[in-house]
Amino acid sequence: MDATVGSVVVAIVVVFLSFIFRYLENFRRKLHDFTLKVDEKSDRHGGELVAQVLKAHKVKFVYTLCGGHISPILVACEKLGIRVVDTRIEATAAFAADATARVSGTVGVCAVTAGPGLTNTVTAVKNAQMAESPLLLLGGAGASLTQGRGALQDIDQMVLFKPLCKFCARVTRVREIPSILRQAICAAQSGTPGPVFVEFPLDTLYHYGLVKREAGGSDTAKTFAQGLVNKFIMHHVNSVFAGAWDNHCVDPLPLQRPFATADEVNKCVALVRGSKKPVIVLGSQATLPPTDPEALANALTTMGIPCFLGGMSRGLLGRKSAIHIMQRRRDALKDADVVILAGTVCDFRLSYGRVLNRKSKIVAVNRNKEQLYKNSDMFWKPTVAVNADPASFLVSLYELLGSEYHCNPDWPRELKSRDLEKDAGNKKKAEQATDKHLNPLKVLMELDDVMSDDAIMVADGGDFVGSAAYIVRPRGPLRWLDPGAFGTLGVGAGFALGVKLCHPDTEVWTIFGDGALGYSMIEFDTFVRHKVPIAAVVGNDGGWTQIMREQVPMFNSSVACKLTHNAYEKTAESLGATGFLMDRSCDDSIRDMLESAQETIRSGGKPVLINVLIGRTDFRDGSISV
Repeated sequence: MDATVGSVVVAIVVVFLSFIFRYLENFRRKLHDFTLKVDEKSDRHGGELVAQVLKAHKVKFVYTLCGGHISPILVACEKLGIRVVDTRIEATAAFAADATARVSGTVGVCAVTAGPGLTNTVTAVKNAQMAESPLLLLGGAGASLTQGRGALQDIDQMVLFKPLCKFCARVTRVREIPSILRQAICAAQSGTPGPVFVEFPLDTLYHYGLVKREAGGSDTAKTFAQGLVNKFIMHHVNSVFAGAWDNHCVDPLPLQRPFATADEVNKCVALVRGSKKPVIVLGSQATLPPTDPEALANALTTMGIPCFLGGMSRGLLGRKSAIHIMQRRRDALKDADVVILAGTVCDFRLSYGRVLNRKSKIVAVNRNKEQLYKNSDMFWKPTVAVNADPASFLVSLYELLGSEYHCNPDWPRELKSRDLEKDAGNKKKAEQATDKHLNPLKVLMELDDVMSDDAIMVADGGDFVGSAAYIVRPRGPLRWLDPGAFGTLGVGAGFALGVKLCHPDTEVWTIFGDGALGYSMIEFDTFVRHKVPIAAVVGNDGGWTQIMREQVPMFNSSVACKLTHNAYEKTAESLGATGFLMDRSCDDSIRDMLESAQETIRSGGKPVLINVLIGRTDFRDGSISV
C-alpha cells in the first residue's frame, strides 16, 4: 500500500475511533445521570461546593469584583469564613491573587463575572503565567443552554485562557465542582507553577428551583412539540443537579514537583570544587515551596559563593550580605569560571545568554524545560542542565559539598568592592541638586533608612522604580515584589493589597512611578474600605521618563511621553486616604515626612500616598526600555 494512502487510512480510523469514544463517554455520563438522585426541593447551590474546596485548601482570601454570574461563590465563601475582598477593577483582583500566591506559598484565588469581567483579567493572568505564580481564576458564564445563543456577556472564554493557563476546565454538572477544582489547584502548584482557569455556567452555581424556572422548564405543555422541548430542558436541568449533594472529597491532591537526582547534583559538586570564581544567579523559582527560603539563604551564606538575585529572590540574603552582589553583573559573569543559573532564564535580562563567557562551565537548573534551554541553540550552552526545582538543588549542593567547602573569600570580596564603589558614587549623586524639585536618589535613600527591618516592598513603575531597585534594599526573603519578566505596569495596588492582607502586622511600601500610578489610583478606595493601611511613594516627574530617555535623543521628540505633575495626594484624600506632598521645600524634611507616613500606617489607620515631585538625574542614563 502506498505510504500516503496508508497515512490517510490511519487518520480516518483515528477520527472514527475518537468519535466512537466520545459517543460512548457521553452515553456513559447520561446513563450515570439517570442512576443519581436529584433533590428538587434543595436550596443548596454550587457556590457552596466551591467554598468547601477552597476552605479545605486553606484559602483565606478571594479577590473579586462582583457580578451576578458569581454571586453564589462569594456568598458561600463569606459564610465559611473566607474573606471576600472586592476591588474596583478585575485586573487588581487578579494581581492581588498573584501576590497572595507569591508570599503565602499556596494558591491565590480571583473570582470574576463573565465576559468583560474575565477579559479585564487577561493581562494579569498573562503576568502570572510569566512570573510562574499559582493563580486560580474562577469565572462566571451564561447558563449552559443559552451559550452561543446570544446570552448576556456570552463569549468563548476558553479560547482566551487556554494559551495563558496550565489547566482550563468548564463545569457542566454541579457534582463535578470538587473534582475539577481539586485538579485545578493541584495543577497550579505542581511542576512549574502557573495560573489555572475554571468556568462556571450559571446553572452550575444557583439552586435547582431557580435554574429550572430560568431555563423555562415546565411539567405542562399545550403542544406535542412544546412537550418535547420541556422534556429536553428538564432532562438537562436534572443532569446538571444529579448527585449534586452526595458526599464529595474536597481534600488537596498531592503536588508533583521535580527534584534533581543525586547524580545531577554531584556533577555540579565536581564543577564547584574545581572552580576558583563561581557565581550563582538566582531567579524567582528559588523562592518556591517546598524549600524554606531561610534554609536556602543559610546554605548560600555557608557556601560563600557570590550571588546575584533577581525577581522574587531579591532580599533572599537580607540587606547587608557579603555575598549578595548588585553591581556590574555582566563583568562578574565574564570573569566567572562556573556559573549556576538557579531559576534564571537566558532571555533579555541576560542578553539572551550573550553575557555568559563561553569558557565558563554553566549549570542551568529550572523547573520549566523550555526555559531551561532558552536560547541555548544560539548564544550559550549548558554544561549541566537540570530540569528540577532550583532551591532544593542548591540546598542539596550545599549538603554534598560538605561543611569543609567555602568559596575563596577573595572572590566575593573583589565583587563586593565594586558594589561599595558604586554605592559611594550613588551617595554623591544623591546630594546633587536637580534642576527642579527633589533628587529621586536622595528620597529613595531616606526611604531605605526609614523602612522597618521586616518591611515588604512592591515595585510598580519604570524610571523611578529602576532607580529604587539599586538604592532600596529588600529586607529579607519574599520582601520584594515586582511584576516579573512581563514588565507589567499596574500591579502596584493589587500586589500591595494581597501582601498586606497576608502580612497584616508588616509595613508594606509601594514604590510607584507617576505613570504606573494611573492604573492603581482608584484602588485607594479599596484600601480604605477594607482597612488596608499601605504606604505609597510616588515618584512624580510628570512623564513616562524611561521611554523619554531613549525617544528624545533618538527621534528628537517627546510625543506621548509627557504627563502633568498632578496633585495625586489630593486624589488619595478624596478617596479617604491620607495624602502628603513632598516638593523642593521639603528637602530638609524628607525623613520627617516619611516617618509621619510610617506612623500613620503603623497605627492601623488610613492608607497613605506621598506625592514626591522629583527632578532629573543622570543615574538612569543608558537604561533600556525594550
